[in-house]
Amino acid sequence: MNRRRQDGIDPVARSRARRRALQAVYAWQLSGSNVRDVIAQFAHEQAHEVADLEYFEDLVRGVDQHYRELDEALQPFLDRDIDQVDPVERAALRIAAYELRLRPDVPYRVVINEAIETVKRFGAEHGHTYVNGVLDHAAAAWRSVEVQAPRGK
Repeated sequence: MNRRRQDGIDPVARSRARRRALQAVYAWQLSGSNVRDVIAQFAHEQAHEVADLEYFEDLVRGVDQHYRELDEALQPFLDRDIDQVDPVERAALRIAAYELRLRPDVPYRVVINEAIETVKRFGAEHGHTYVNGVLDHAAAAWRSVEVQAPRGK
């Protein structure tokens, strides 16, 4: 069965790539390792799981390259300093912020939903509600035209 959409994107493989990216960004945050080493470790593991390896690498490299500006952009929507946010939630917020700000090809609803689902899977019991609240406000500010557009258009 072919899961690919007309644009060639396999949504299931993208979801897996996001889950792996969350784990990689989490490991990078905690270890302070070189992002190339983290990508290599996770890419090797990911090769055994059907995932969008290119998208995984884009997310992890994008967070590494832009995390300071992403953190600064997220700060107005947080109730504490980014360093005080749970590491799983912080990783999800950074990945989602990267997608919302630098990947306009990904619909904001997909970004938010994927972030919520990955935090439900890997984060604290109610972490997904925090991530949802932050990203709803961020999307409204950063993608106001898309957020305000009628659904289905």
